Formats: sequence, C-alpha cells, structure tokens
Amino acid sequence: MSAAIDPRTTTASGSDVRVRFCPSPTGLPHVGMVRTALYNWAYARHTGGKLIFRVEDTDAARDSEESYRQLVDALTWLEIDWDEGVEKGGPHGPYRQSQRREIYAEVLDTLIAAGAVYESYSTAEEIDARNEAAGRAKQLGYDNFDRSLTEEQKAAFRAEGREPAYRLRVPDRDLTYVDLIRGEVTFPAGSFPDFVVVRAGGQALYTFTNPVDDALMGITHVIRGEDLMPSTARQLALYGALIDAGVTEFVPRFGHMPLVLGETGNKKLSKRDPKADLFLLRKSGFIHEGLLNYLSLLGWSIAADRDVFSRDELVAAFDIADVNPNPARFDEKKAQSINGDHIRMLDAEDFADRLVPYLAAAGLVSEPPTASQRAMLDAAAPLVQERMQLLGEAPGLLAFLFRESGEAMTYDDDALKGLPANAGEVLVASVGALELVPEQAFTAAALQEALAGALIEGLGLKPRVAYGPLRVAVSGRRVSPPLFESMELLGKAETIRRLDALVQRLAVGATGR
Repeated sequence: MSAAIDPRTTTASGSDVRVRFCPSPTGLPHVGMVRTALYNWAYARHTGGKLIFRVEDTDAARDSEESYRQLVDALTWLEIDWDEGVEKGGPHGPYRQSQRREIYAEVLDTLIAAGAVYESYSTAEEIDARNEAAGRAKQLGYDNFDRSLTEEQKAAFRAEGREPAYRLRVPDRDLTYVDLIRGEVTFPAGSFPDFVVVRAGGQALYTFTNPVDDALMGITHVIRGEDLMPSTARQLALYGALIDAGVTEFVPRFGHMPLVLGETGNKKLSKRDPKADLFLLRKSGFIHEGLLNYLSLLGWSIAADRDVFSRDELVAAFDIADVNPNPARFDEKKAQSINGDHIRMLDAEDFADRLVPYLAAAGLVSEPPTASQRAMLDAAAPLVQERMQLLGEAPGLLAFLFRESGEAMTYDDDALKGLPANAGEVLVASVGALELVPEQAFTAAALQEALAGALIEGLGLKPRVAYGPLRVAVSGRRVSPPLFESMELLGKAETIRRLDALVQRLAVGATGR
C-alpha cells in the first residue's frame, strides 16, 4: 500500500462490510439509480455484509414524498432488500437527512472545537477581487483568506450583520486512495481550496452531510457513480478531520462505477430518456428477474460467454473489484432478449399469473379472471411463453382467444395485405376438412393431419401458403400462437365460424361491395 494512503482506511471484509444506497427522492426511479442500488445490494449479499438505505431529502424544492414512495416500490419490485434504513429502522437512525439536522450541528461543533472547521465571512465578490489583485485566475475560487482571522476581525464582520459559513481546513498534502474499481487515485496538494461544509444560515451541504452520515453509520465501502468521483477528494479531507476529532475511526473504501451511456453516441443515459424509466420498462413487460439480470451487466459480467443467470448466481459471483471501469451502454434489445430468457424460466402457473395484469389492462379478462377466463389462460399461456420477450406482448398475442363466441373479428391491416391470391380457396378447403373432424376429436394433432391432407397434399401448397390464411382467420394477425393448438382451444364451431367469416370478407372485397 502506498505510504500516501491514509493508514486508517478500513480493511473490513465479510460480514463487517457495510454499504449504503442514499438517493435523493426526485423524479422517477431510473436505470442509473437502480444500478447503483443493485451493485451495493449484490456486494452486501455476496460478502454477508449489510445494506443501509437512507434518503437524502434536504432539497425541499425538488424532493417529494411521491418520489420516495416510488423508490421503495421500485426496490421492492426488483427484490432489492436492505438491512437497515427507511421503512425498517436500525441503530443509526433517523435515516432521512431532513431529520438529522441536530446531528449535523453537533458534528459541526465538534469539528470547530478541534480546529478542523473555521468561520468564513468572505463574499464571492471579495474573493474575486482578491484573486484579481493577486493576479490569480477567478476560476481558482476561494483563497483560504479566512483561515487566520483573529477574534477581533470575526467580531467586526458579525457587527456588520454578516453570518459565517463554515469551511473545512484542507490538509496541504496529496490525498490518495485505492479505488475498488479504478486502482490508485491521487489528488495533488492544492488542487482544491478549503470548502464550505455549512452555509451561512446553517444549511449543511452534501459535501458534509453525506460523509458525516457514512461515518456515523459505519459505512465501510462507498460504491457510487463515476460522476461523483471528483467529490472524493473533499470526502477524504473531511474523513481525516472526523477521525482526528473522534467522530469516527476509519476512512471507507471507495469504488466508482462506470457511466451508463444511451444506445447511441457517448452521452450519459439521460434520466429523462423513456428507456431509462424503470416504471416504463416494467409497464412494457419486463419481469424483475430479467431486468435485474440485465442491469447487473451494465459494468460487470458473470463470465465472458454467459449473459443469463439467476439472482442467486449473481450474488454468489458478484465482486465490486470485477466491475469494468469503462462506460456501459444501455441496449434495450439485449435487455428484452435476456428478459425473454427469464420468462421462459418461469413455471407455467407463475407465468400465467404474471400475464393477468396486462390482459386485464387491455380489457380481455377481469382481475381476478373468471373461472372460464382462467381456464383459457392456463391452456393458452404455454403456447406463447416460448415466443415472448415482454409480458406486454400478451394482449396482442392472446386477445383472439378471449373474444366472446360469435363476436365479429378484427384483422390487422398487414395481415390482410399479406394474404395470397388463393386465400379464399384455401379457407373453403379448410372448412371442408375441419367439418369432417368429430367434435370430440378436435385436437391439435387431428387438425394438423386433416389440414395437411386437404391443403398440402390435396391442393399441393407449401405450409406457409397453406396455413397463413388460417392464422389470419382465427387470430386476425400474421403472427399468433401455434395454429393447431389455437384452433383446439377455440373449438370446432368457433374455428369454422372464423374461417367462414374471412371467406365472406374476402368475397365482399372481390366484388367491391
């Protein structure tokens, strides 16, 4: 270990690991935020440590209770559980920053007494003027002027009605740490000035509250986004002061996860991009197993030749040190493909249960379904489970099975346009063949045999030409569940009625009426 690294850096491992997820409740949960929660959770579960969930809700203008509830909903749906924090409590509460103001005030007093924090009265205009007079660039910011104010000078400023901000006395030395993902990182001495931890008026800033909470809650590993890496220098400086003042005993380890890029270009995936909206992904039909699997791949992999794995396999294999520091790209098609793989892993009853909300939202079944609807769903679900990538595809694939007997059919335009010129002949021949199949023998196997004899052998058609019109007739679509099994579910009378209905439609179209 480099001599420049603080020797008080934690060596915690195993069950001593404590990580945290500490979002601000603003807006909807998005992919980047949830990936942060997931990696912290996976590392805690892998090591046998603990995940603490706290909320940074001190920005009254942006934070909302609605966003907080949505966060809890998102984590609960993804089955990302936590050991301490909001909703659960624990020995280090409260777990909302808005309820910890007295704690921050006490820690500030401790740091002031230790000489680590001092009163600062300089205004922005005064700082700029001093920099200009000294020939320093304004971009360098604060010049540490107030470090050595005398009690008389402070009293004079207070007499003018000024309230002090409080700044941390930054050590005049390099600050070095070993990033869990990126290796050794050094912030040279003088690369940033003494910084404000509490504004004039008493508002504690993120650069103070976040490390103080981590320190008091015993956080050993800080796993967060790459965009927060620049703030690590200030946190290291503050941690040194907190240890010297007896507030905590160690510096945590830091790991900075790669950015998540959009599907094109090199820009970070925007929070406002619909593809980043966790709830839109859920609404479209992602299941939590599939999305959890895919999000874990945004910077990490279980093996070079494997993308699909279970939650338990993720926990067993995940180590934050294996995360790739290079940017990850959100690929919706790959996400959907992995989701489809997880859909196929569901047992039949579970899969059917998960289809109900989507079918109910489309008005196809009641919630809960009636006995007859449930029977149809249980029979139909296995026909589409192998074909679906998203649960949201269910209404389109299964709607034709939930029509009332005798209800008029609707047809997709592309399905009608794709019919061959001899579609009417094919349908008439099919009706003739199906009428000869006894009601009690109206099974998929019997239907395939009867229709193959009439269309492939009798009319000399290729299967695609022979069965395409039948698929459109029974489902209204070019793509549907397996044809013969669908006919079996519809029954003889309804199947023949639908074939006849398309024959009549085609006849009307041919005569121009």
